[in-house]
Amino acid sequence: MIFKISLKVVILDLRKVFPMADYWFICGAPSTIQTRTIAEAVRMRLKEKGILPSHLEGEESGEWILIDFGDVIVHIFRQEEREFYQLEKMWRTASLVYSEQENIDRLDQVG
Repeated sequence: MIFKISLKVVILDLRKVFPMADYWFICGAPSTIQTRTIAEAVRMRLKEKGILPSHLEGEESGEWILIDFGDVIVHIFRQEEREFYQLEKMWRTASLVYSEQENIDRLDQVG
């Protein structure tokens, strides 16, 4: 049996509101095992392209994993933490580039 989980992926364009990164990739997963697996997959995929993170934190607990790739910061939450912190609402002045839930996809405009 194959289970499909919704990660509720969101990508925010923070270039006009946050000087430390251009984009935030945010997603959630039901368990810490899944957040760690997602983090590992992201790191491996970008490593294949020669891109290594400058900073990584939270992987041990798996509740909120942050991977800093410089211009892009990846936030991978266990679902309860994502609902608690609500980064999308906290940074609502940022432009929404991609939202799985809201069916928004402006990735072709990123560049």
